[in-house]
Amino acid sequence: MKDSSLCIIPLGGVGEIGLNMTLFQHDGSIMVVDAGLMFPEEEMLGVDVVIPDMSYLYENRDMVKGVIITHGHEDHIGALPYLMKEVDVPVYATPLTLGLISEKLREHNMDTSTLVPVNPRDVVDIGPFRVECIRVTHSIVDGIGLAIDTPLGPVIHTGDFKIDQTPVDGELMDLHRFSEYGRMNALALLSDSTNVEKEGYSLSEREVGLAFDEIFMNAKGRIIVATFASNIHRIQQVIDVAQRHNRKVVLNGRSMVNNARIALELGYLNFPQEVAGTMEDIYGLPDDRLVIVTTGSQGEPMSSLSRMAMGDHKHLKIKDGDTVILSARFIPGKEKAIGRIINHLFRRGANVFYEQVSDIHVSGHACREEQKMMINLIRPKYFIPIHGEYRHLVYHARLAEELGIPRKNIFILEDGDILKLTRDGAMREGKVKAGRVFVDGKGIGDVSDIVLRDRQHLGMDGVIIVLAGIEKSTWKIIIGPEIISRGFVYEEVSQEIIEEIKSVVLSVIDEIGMDMKEDWIVVKEKVSSAVKKFIKKRIERRPMIIPIIIEL
Repeated sequence: MKDSSLCIIPLGGVGEIGLNMTLFQHDGSIMVVDAGLMFPEEEMLGVDVVIPDMSYLYENRDMVKGVIITHGHEDHIGALPYLMKEVDVPVYATPLTLGLISEKLREHNMDTSTLVPVNPRDVVDIGPFRVECIRVTHSIVDGIGLAIDTPLGPVIHTGDFKIDQTPVDGELMDLHRFSEYGRMNALALLSDSTNVEKEGYSLSEREVGLAFDEIFMNAKGRIIVATFASNIHRIQQVIDVAQRHNRKVVLNGRSMVNNARIALELGYLNFPQEVAGTMEDIYGLPDDRLVIVTTGSQGEPMSSLSRMAMGDHKHLKIKDGDTVILSARFIPGKEKAIGRIINHLFRRGANVFYEQVSDIHVSGHACREEQKMMINLIRPKYFIPIHGEYRHLVYHARLAEELGIPRKNIFILEDGDILKLTRDGAMREGKVKAGRVFVDGKGIGDVSDIVLRDRQHLGMDGVIIVLAGIEKSTWKIIIGPEIISRGFVYEEVSQEIIEEIKSVVLSVIDEIGMDMKEDWIVVKEKVSSAVKKFIKKRIERRPMIIPIIIEL
């Protein structure tokens, strides 16, 4: 690398949970770290997923030299197919992460030939960037942090991490390697901020196994465990505990089955034949011999657990005596949906365990003491908190300041900010285009904030369509006016207000007809305005008004 400036540009993952994507730009080259999505928030009606606005990468595709992925969670790999459709570059990731990415690309009917496997301690050249992969522990197997060599000093990107002293797979975080980079006068540290509000240390994943053991010991009927399909360690612990309690494990849900298959093929999951069950075992085995591992821990409407709770699942119905374990954290914004599922499960007679009442989940993210340890190991010149909502970034910045990093060397970035690092210092230097792109069905970016506001408007107050056909020469109404409403009032019992709306429309058209010089667009606006005012005054509602005035 030439001795020049380095720019760090987050396109997502700062000021929000999810959408993780950071660009490193130097000497006309760009390296992308992670390409994640975010699941829609409650007000994003009809949206399937949210991805970062990657316009800057599309416009500078010739500068992009490669993508490196820290781990296989959706908030780090979910936007990759949308990026790879536009930018054809190598993608570097560890074996399990590549397995999950390959499955995702096949779903999009895309080629997987550009995927390049790497392992912890491997060093890869991505354009002018020389990057070492450093093992971290997280809630998914095969996570890595990155040490990026620059002429100004090493830049460390932690990825998502926690410091688990007793990981399920025995693979410890490579703290030794992080500390070695700390002795090399590290230029900057970009560090996971998600759990900065939590004091102390995160619990080991093995603690979940102990909680499972106690629940399994006391359960008399079937046990249904809902967790993230990517949490291979959690699935492994269910298998291990089930084996000790002489139960068979049945995997349910497409992503659960696919991810377990990939992990099994790559040697990350040990699933003994005598423990592996099939859907036929649900009917053939006694309830006290069954464990079902399923998707749906976030209350997704079409997930397996939701369908079980609602009685709509083809093979599985919740019944009295079932034990249901929701072994995952509640994603912000999903609390109501999860609460509804829990209530339905209890109504059907299940005994439900979830994070608030039992230790059946531990976080995959570092708490404050672990974050302090990372900062102290690296002792960076500059500190950049990432992966968290804005308050998390602020708290993490304050933590770094308490540990002796000068405030002027701490940068809380927002999506699109350009942080320029040189030998003379660091500074914000403008912005690139950034934001959120909504994916709805096969449409990418065709749903804007305005469309979402319209959907919210329709959902809250409904819509009224005013249909009228007018003979232009005489200004007589030949057709209608007809009033069609959806989500406004129940027409069969509200004919009085419908007739009143018709009268308002007739009055407006008659008034305009006296002049007969109005433009048709103006006619529609006047009809819409009059109906809107009448309804607001009459019943204090604000439906969307769509006038259809036909010239005959």
